[in-house]
Amino acid sequence: MTGRAVSVVILLAVEGVLALLAVLVHQGFMAVYGDVTATAFEGFAWGLTSGPSGMALGLVAVVAIVSLVLSPRLWMRLTAVAIPVLMLLVMLAVTPLALGQKTGKYDSSPQCVTEGTDEPMASADRESQRAFDSIEHIGLYSGGGMSGVGGCSRWFAISEGVDVLQHYRAALPRAGWEVVEDDGSHLRAQHEGLAFEVMPCPGGGIVWAGNDDDPAFGQGIPGLAGTEICPHDL
Repeated sequence: MTGRAVSVVILLAVEGVLALLAVLVHQGFMAVYGDVTATAFEGFAWGLTSGPSGMALGLVAVVAIVSLVLSPRLWMRLTAVAIPVLMLLVMLAVTPLALGQKTGKYDSSPQCVTEGTDEPMASADRESQRAFDSIEHIGLYSGGGMSGVGGCSRWFAISEGVDVLQHYRAALPRAGWEVVEDDGSHLRAQHEGLAFEVMPCPGGGIVWAGNDDDPAFGQGIPGLAGTEICPHDL
């Protein structure tokens, strides 16, 4: 082999290693930051445009172009092109696996009770949990939210297009709850001295449970404004 051909073979090896690292980076990034409500293709596209996956693709593409230009043989040129294409296909294939890893860390219903919590917050958490457990929920819960003697709130993520309020309009009466407020932006229900509220947020929503004479979502706490109820990132 000529020195030029040897150089191209080395470049192809470097390109392959970079492509493998790019796949691993993409999988790790999606497992931590991916949208659990996204489809495999949506997650793949988001990872390329919003994370390090896109930069990794650019680096592999640069090496591929250099290899393509210098390649003296057809198989070398085909290999230079095939590596980034194969890398993208593998990225697409591992995206649902990575999102599944993240989804496994979520709960299918809000969880408020935490071991080691002091009274009276522990009693309040148990009452809130009793309310949550009596209702059929939707979405995925990561545990984010607020807890206190005034009730427990938990954020959830859900796919776009799902009508959160419509779900609870049907689920609450089936569970014996009476809807007492429903203005299209939030819904409140009461049952046996307990209250439940749900509010849609971008990318999901927030649920709250507590005593029926308490305000929801911590409203009334100094420094907590209504605009802070929905988190920036679900």
